[in-house]
Amino acid sequence: MPFAHILCRAIRCCTAPLVHLVCLLMLVALPPHVSAAEDITLAVVTKPGSAQYVCAERFAQLLAERSDKRFNVVLHHSASLGTETDILQQVQLGAVQMAIVTTGTLDAFVPEMAALDFPFLFTDTTTADRVLDGPVGRGLLDRLSTAGFKGLHFSENGFRHLTNSIRPVMTPDDVRGLKIRVMESQVHRELWRTLGANPTPMGWPIYAELQQGTLDGQENPLWVIAEYRLNEVQKHLSLTGHVYSTHTDLANLAWFEALPANDRRLLASCMQEAALWQRAWSRQRDAAYLEQLRTAGMQVIERPDIATFRQRVQPLSGSALFEHKGVRKALEDLMAATRAR
Repeated sequence: MPFAHILCRAIRCCTAPLVHLVCLLMLVALPPHVSAAEDITLAVVTKPGSAQYVCAERFAQLLAERSDKRFNVVLHHSASLGTETDILQQVQLGAVQMAIVTTGTLDAFVPEMAALDFPFLFTDTTTADRVLDGPVGRGLLDRLSTAGFKGLHFSENGFRHLTNSIRPVMTPDDVRGLKIRVMESQVHRELWRTLGANPTPMGWPIYAELQQGTLDGQENPLWVIAEYRLNEVQKHLSLTGHVYSTHTDLANLAWFEALPANDRRLLASCMQEAALWQRAWSRQRDAAYLEQLRTAGMQVIERPDIATFRQRVQPLSGSALFEHKGVRKALEDLMAATRAR
């Protein structure tokens, strides 16, 4: 109960008109009670300036503006809550309400998500946007509910490229034997094992491991390589573009569904707008990132033998990874959607 009301109740027994007048003046003078903003915890594994952080920050701004500051997004970043797998587990438990994660880490929770990281699935961002924003993409987001997540939208990580400290990579034969850090994802492990590398699943960041030589290389979009200064510990960059990597913007399902319908619509629309804004933001910077890395001394193979890379990884479609009926259907649906016009 507000202080002024408590005070008035305490002195109401007094009959003096002056006392009642003082009480009334206090009630008028004090500001009305204002409810505190509701905090929403949102986690990303990367640092400020990263694609995930930029999307999360934009979402927070939009939500604060459009809810008249009823919601306050508390943003955890820079692996402060652990790896992306750790973050997803915390979202499942409800300890964290929302997250933006690299989609590849979701296949351990929802097997169908593995289809999105099939190598060379998307050849350009126009096709990726059309498919991800269409019914096939929406179906995959809805599938996240089986693991306790609410899939809101896809933002962008980008086309993944290979770096290493040992030798230039022009063909798959050049990959053989390299110790490559991969996400905690079955698809990515099998992809690089198929190419003859020694994949090492590991959380992020990995600068120290690359610097110490525990790892020979890694694969990530250009913004990651530049923002994390991997050029300091990696000499060679090959523009393989082997996977178009998405970020999945999600929430704890039970928490989300407990919100009033208007708030659910508000959160979903703010995240959609933030995701689309972030995609454009990232794509505007790609060329500058490449030039930055080249200027910093990285030796860039701009046109590796993509045709041979594609050929080598095609057997993955018939591997045990895609035997599960749901995963097989997800991959077939995605492939059909990429060919549609």
